[in-house]
Amino acid sequence: MINTILKGIQAYTGALALISKLKLWKYFFIPIIISIVTATLIALSAYGLSDNIGNFIARIWPWDFGKDTFTWISTFIGVIVVLAIGLILYKHIIMALSAPFMSPVSEKIEAHLTGVTKHNHRKTSFQEQLWRGIRINFRNLGKELLITVPLLLLKFVPVVNIFSIILLVMVQAYYAGFGNMDYTLERHFKYRESVKFIRRHRGIAIGNGLVFILFLIIPVIGVILVLPMSVTAASIKTVELLKKDALLNITNPLV
Repeated sequence: MINTILKGIQAYTGALALISKLKLWKYFFIPIIISIVTATLIALSAYGLSDNIGNFIARIWPWDFGKDTFTWISTFIGVIVVLAIGLILYKHIIMALSAPFMSPVSEKIEAHLTGVTKHNHRKTSFQEQLWRGIRINFRNLGKELLITVPLLLLKFVPVVNIFSIILLVMVQAYYAGFGNMDYTLERHFKYRESVKFIRRHRGIAIGNGLVFILFLIIPVIGVILVLPMSVTAASIKTVELLKKDALLNITNPLV
């Protein structure tokens, strides 16, 4: 698993150069706007909600002694809760709405890496790509919340809360990588087949998603570059996996 996670991370090393080489920046214009607007709205909401959640949690402490300390801890936990849920919503919103714009990007990368211009893959319209993006990410959102909420509750348990943070990051990373890989898989597999494929290669998804999350730590620039870099890296590795598994149907090689 660790080896495959590292492979997912390593794919980022050539992403920026490939974007420039294939002149893909124009495809990221609208997704970048979606990313900036979504991140801004979630950040503003998080700023207002963290104190409210902290104060709500602090009410369970009935004594006067240690009240300030418990309130501070509660506020800190409130910030983590809001950021975790905010990050979940952010990534699924931008990946769902960006699906029709990312599909052409992954297709051009696939053509470049395989040396072919035409594959026997599924033909889908803008609306179908958008609907699949919404369906995939709505499905992932529900599953991720079911896992994340118990992990957030474990933050109240000393020692265990350290491991809950690690698991929380891994879950976030997996579903981020899941969405990025599906932009390529959408052309080759139906919904359920895509889910099975990513489960078999979950290490690659986690590796891709870990860098996705790290990008969001970088102010402003991270929100701008997160989609171009993560989608390109995911496309590189997904095409590589499809080739390895002999799942690419090539019909018209480039001369």
